[in-house]
Amino acid sequence: MLTDAMDPWTALGDPSRRQIFRRLTERPRSVTELSSTLTISRPAVSQHLKVLKEANLVTVHPQGTKRIYAVHRPGLAALRAELDGFWHTTLANLKELAEQTHLESTKEPRP
Repeated sequence: MLTDAMDPWTALGDPSRRQIFRRLTERPRSVTELSSTLTISRPAVSQHLKVLKEANLVTVHPQGTKRIYAVHRPGLAALRAELDGFWHTTLANLKELAEQTHLESTKEPRP
């Protein structure tokens, strides 16, 4: 799976990183813009972005003297695929349980 990169679930486990990531889902932003809307310092925002980048969740592109961060869609798609897998397994287990319960409830009682 992941070797050099940080696990994206671990990266999003921090509330500040989730908040930063949530803002980046709205549109790309610079560190300065992100830090102006958060209660954490600009250096802290930069450190959180570094972790999100290592987790393959954000990309960075220079724009003049600024560095603009954006959601890395393939990284987000990988998270979505993993969640879909969990959901698929859960639904399959629920279906099996419902069918088993239905079969047991329709059996005729023995005399």
